[in-house]
Amino acid sequence: MTELLSLDLQVPFNTAREAEIAYGTLSVDAEPKRGGTKKIMVVKGSMLTVNFKATEARTLRVAVNSFFDHLNLVVKTIEQFGPPKSVAAET
Repeated sequence: MTELLSLDLQVPFNTAREAEIAYGTLSVDAEPKRGGTKKIMVVKGSMLTVNFKATEARTLRVAVNSFFDHLNLVVKTIEQFGPPKSVAAET
């Protein structure tokens, strides 16, 4: 049996709504099955927690680098358009 490598990240956001937006954006694309990497994301308050598991260090590195590239784009977009309106304020 191959031992899995694991990496846990905690990404803080200013608000729970921003964390939910990041989660919704970043969870759209699942990790490719052939890559041998699995990504699990959870939002708790304003914290986005991400767990990566992979069978090889190289695939773990590629998955994490890709995640950070996408996360960077999400954060810059949130900063560019300002803080999101709360769901309650929109109704």
